[in-house]
Amino acid sequence: MPLSIVILAAGKGSRMKSRRPKVIHPLAGKPLLQHVIDTTRQLAPQQTVIVVGHEADQVRQALAGQDCDFVEQLEQLGTGHAVQQALKAVTPGNDLLVLYGDVPLIRAETLLHLQQQFEEHGSSVCLLSFVADDPTGYGRIVRDETGSVIAIVEEKDADAETRAIRESNSGILMLRGGDAADLLGRLDNDNAQGEYYLTDTVKHAVATQRPVHAVICEDEDELLGVNNQRQLAGLEAILRARRAEALMDRGVKLVDPGRIDIRGEVAVGSDVEIDINCVLEGEVELGDGVRIGPGCVLSNCRIGAGTTLLAHCVVEEAELGASNTVGPFARIRPGTETASDVKVGNFVEIKKSHIGVGSKINHLAYVGDTEMGARVNVGAGAITCNYDGAYKHRTVIGDDVFVGSDVQLVAPVEIGAGATIGAGATITRDAPAGELTLSRAKQITIPGWKRPSKN
Repeated sequence: MPLSIVILAAGKGSRMKSRRPKVIHPLAGKPLLQHVIDTTRQLAPQQTVIVVGHEADQVRQALAGQDCDFVEQLEQLGTGHAVQQALKAVTPGNDLLVLYGDVPLIRAETLLHLQQQFEEHGSSVCLLSFVADDPTGYGRIVRDETGSVIAIVEEKDADAETRAIRESNSGILMLRGGDAADLLGRLDNDNAQGEYYLTDTVKHAVATQRPVHAVICEDEDELLGVNNQRQLAGLEAILRARRAEALMDRGVKLVDPGRIDIRGEVAVGSDVEIDINCVLEGEVELGDGVRIGPGCVLSNCRIGAGTTLLAHCVVEEAELGASNTVGPFARIRPGTETASDVKVGNFVEIKKSHIGVGSKINHLAYVGDTEMGARVNVGAGAITCNYDGAYKHRTVIGDDVFVGSDVQLVAPVEIGAGATIGAGATITRDAPAGELTLSRAKQITIPGWKRPSKN
């Protein structure tokens, strides 16, 4: 039977103390709700329906471009009421998997197992449960002698025997497509909160002799929700540990797994080493033998085999070739590509430039909008002046050029192959190949000059 995913994301999340809806607060670089959506894609659902409410426009905007249907819950009258609203957008007859936008750590493997058990047992309702270390506050799963679920009993309604049950309700469940409309239609709000509870579908399924089962989730962390900033930080720590473990399982040496943040997808070769306090965002590819020093930030970039990033480098939307040495304290900005054996030293910034094989920009330099050839040496304090206040212009530097210290190359300008630019020069016209080009004021000494002094 085709599957429809329903994700409940209408709550205000007032305990977050924020103007943003809870479900779009970031976890590891993307909204809580996005984590849930990305996980469910591995189930290949026919459709995904998001139930929005509080600040619905913000949620829609955060998910712009997603293949999702949105249904608005104008009044927050409980989980059952939310799924009733979603049912209006669900393809008739589709099975339903109900998830929560503030429960982002659920694994696809767990949901696939739930779906498998749902089908094998022919369930009308199939719950995802967990065995809590401390079940206080959770609804308890009550089973009969055959293992079928016969009730979910909230703690306030439970006797001592029922309170002793540790199997607890996560809130995540599947509903049989042919039964969903009837079971949801039977819900009422005859309770102290005046809300329609999704868990009451179990009561109505049992009453109408429809099969109800529960599948135990082995990892309680998968079912943790977010209600405040402390809980969000706790989930960040869990996800950080998960991703660090996954990297180590692929052979990466992490100096301290507790001090790395992975906020995207990381592809790695063999013998990769990452030091402490590094942040990896977006899509990052690290080739064989790459070494990342402490405090580096990598965002949507590729690092070639054998390249070393020394401490506190930033590489964003760039591609570094093989056997480069970068840093410390270098910034490689978007649009930069380096060939092999390039050296980029401390306090160097490169933007939207191509750096040729074996070139060196060792310290205190800025290179922007530049095509640089092979074996170029750029001295300390040299910069390309690529911006005239309105437009960006390109600098072309040929092979084997030597640029002296404190040089300004005022674009657009071309430096011919093998040229030497003397220290302190300001170059505003093309410099010919193989020649020394200078621009300096004549040095003079004033005899007898006295330094000013106070009376």
